[in-house]
Amino acid sequence: MTDRMKRPGGGAWGTAVWIAGVFALLAALPLATSSRLPERVATHWGGAAPDGSMPVWAASAFPALIWAALALGTVVLMRRTQAPAPSWAWATLAFTGFFMAGTQASIVRANLDRADWREAGSVGLGITLTFAAALAAGALGWIAGRRGELPSPAADAGASMEIPAGQRLVWLSRTTNPWLHLVAAVTGVAALAAALAAAGGLLTGMQWAVITPFALASVLTLAFSSVQARVTEKGLEVAFGPLGWPARRWAPQDIESSRVESRTPAQVGGWGYRLSGLGTTVMLRAGECLVIHPRKGAEFAVSVDDAERGAALLNTLSAGRPQ
Repeated sequence: MTDRMKRPGGGAWGTAVWIAGVFALLAALPLATSSRLPERVATHWGGAAPDGSMPVWAASAFPALIWAALALGTVVLMRRTQAPAPSWAWATLAFTGFFMAGTQASIVRANLDRADWREAGSVGLGITLTFAAALAAGALGWIAGRRGELPSPAADAGASMEIPAGQRLVWLSRTTNPWLHLVAAVTGVAALAAALAAAGGLLTGMQWAVITPFALASVLTLAFSSVQARVTEKGLEVAFGPLGWPARRWAPQDIESSRVESRTPAQVGGWGYRLSGLGTTVMLRAGECLVIHPRKGAEFAVSVDDAERGAALLNTLSAGRPQ
């Protein structure tokens, strides 16, 4: 068995151990020290003084469930790629796991041997050091993941098609990623759960620092979980999300050439709307993409079916317009 064949298995075991270890630490640390903690523990600080609290069981369960949802979404997306260790996945798991575990440890330490959560100490220094260490862990994860990424394949030559006189052709293709729909649903539920917990008194005050990132992630993920590409005599239109908004448009005279190229999420840095050395890629599934080379700006690619015909029609329209 070659080293390349061994690597995916080792990476899978390493990922599983890391996810399980962080989950166990987040869930067990408050429970293991509950005899030295107040009935409610401080979980949010407005400066040096705490201004939010949770019951011990919630302080244990809430971060563990957030980590489980994030790790599950990352693993699902990672398994859909064609690389054994995508750099974005390693960086995400390393940074987030290290930061959440360090934050939980700082919170527990600040509450130890306090009679009331309002007497908890400051976590400023601990969070700062944890964030710096998490950045380093994320960078190492990115470097480790780069070793598993695939090289970019050679691009296919652009072709064109004949349009009979007096006729107009329209090309339309749509792609949807159900896994991104799942991530949007999970992050949306997490935001809703945080809001309900705050309304029910489990959290002191509306924890916007928790609610806002999950709500924003849900909206953005849903917006870029489906895409529709359409080629008409007006050029190329790429519309996003279930409502077809936002959208990007190029007139035929603004496109120098179009082609089909096979790309993977590992090559462009993940799923969704990605910016990389290959330009901009709307990556919803690995495989053939419609790639345009504009006369100004970087290349733009979108992963849709029947991209060959769309590229051919665009090349014909571009060539038929006066420059």
